[in-house]
Amino acid sequence: MLINLVPDFLAVLDAADRHAAYLAYFERHRALLSAYWDNYVLEPSGPHFEEVVRATVAADRSDLLALLANTDIVALARSTEEKVRTLLDIDVSYDIVLMVGVGAANAGELVVNGRGVAFVCLEHFTGVANPDTQGLGLDPELIPLWLAHEIAHVVRYTSPSSRSMMRDIVLDAGGYYSYWETGRQAPLRELLMNEGLAVQVSRAVSPGHATWEYFGFARRQYARTREIEPVLHRAATRDFDRAALGLRLRYLSGGMSDEARTVDRVVLPERAGYFLGARLVESAINARGYSWSVRASAEELAAAAEPMMERPRLTVVS
Repeated sequence: MLINLVPDFLAVLDAADRHAAYLAYFERHRALLSAYWDNYVLEPSGPHFEEVVRATVAADRSDLLALLANTDIVALARSTEEKVRTLLDIDVSYDIVLMVGVGAANAGELVVNGRGVAFVCLEHFTGVANPDTQGLGLDPELIPLWLAHEIAHVVRYTSPSSRSMMRDIVLDAGGYYSYWETGRQAPLRELLMNEGLAVQVSRAVSPGHATWEYFGFARRQYARTREIEPVLHRAATRDFDRAALGLRLRYLSGGMSDEARTVDRVVLPERAGYFLGARLVESAINARGYSWSVRASAEELAAAAEPMMERPRLTVVS
C-alpha cells in the first residue's frame, strides 16, 4: 500500500501553532513515526525530541515545495514498486511511505506489527542542500534507487519464503525491526550481504546512475573504497561470524570516528561495507537471480557463489 504523509506534514506547516500540530500529526501516525524516530533519529520523548520538532517545523521549505510542484512523487513511487514487484516476485504485503522526516536517513526500512515499510524522506531529494532541514540535496531521480533498496530489505525481512536471519530476528522481536538489535544479533556476514543485496536490486531497478550513488558514496569515497578493497575484505572476513553492534556501525554507518573505522592501520571510508556487501552477493545473483538471492540465507548465498567464482562479475563502471 502506498501511504503519502506529505499532505499531513504540509498541514502542520499551515497551522497557527506548528509545534502542537506536529505533535498531533505524530500521534495520528504514532506506530509508524515512533519506529522511524527510534531507528533513525532518537527516542521520541524528552527535551531533545522537542528541540528537533521545533527546528523541523521552523525550517525553510521552499525547496520541498518546488520539488512537489515539479515532480509527481506518487507516480514515481508506484512505477518503482511495480519494477521491484516484477524483479523480486513479491509474495508479501508491505507499505511504501512518502514522508518528510527530520533530517535523519534519506530512506529506510521498518517492520511494524509484522508489516514491512519502505520509506523515503523527501527533504533529502529536492536537489538543493538545505542546512535548515539537514537535506542532502539529492536529485529527485534518485528516489527510485533508494526506494528499490529499501523494498529489497522489506522482502528479506518479511517474505514467508525468506531464509534470512534478519527475518528470524524480526519474528523473535514480535514482528518489529530494530536497527540496533539486529546489529547486536546478526553476524557481520549477514549484515553486509543484506546491504549488498539491496544495492544490487537498486542497480537493476534504477540503472544509469553514477556507480557511487548506489552505495550512498561521494565519488572520491568510492574511489578510495575500491583502492583499499583487499584490506576491507581481509578485515571483514575475520569478523564474518561475529555479531556486535560496533561491527555494524564500523562497516555500515556514517558518523563514526576515524579511530572506530581503523583496521590494520587503515581508516575505512564510511559505509564501506555497502561496497563489500555488493561484492559478496553478486556471484550468487548471477547464479540464482535476484528473487532467490534476496530471500536466501547468508550461507546459501555463499554456497551459490562458489561455482561462479571464476566467472565474470556483474559490471561495475568507474
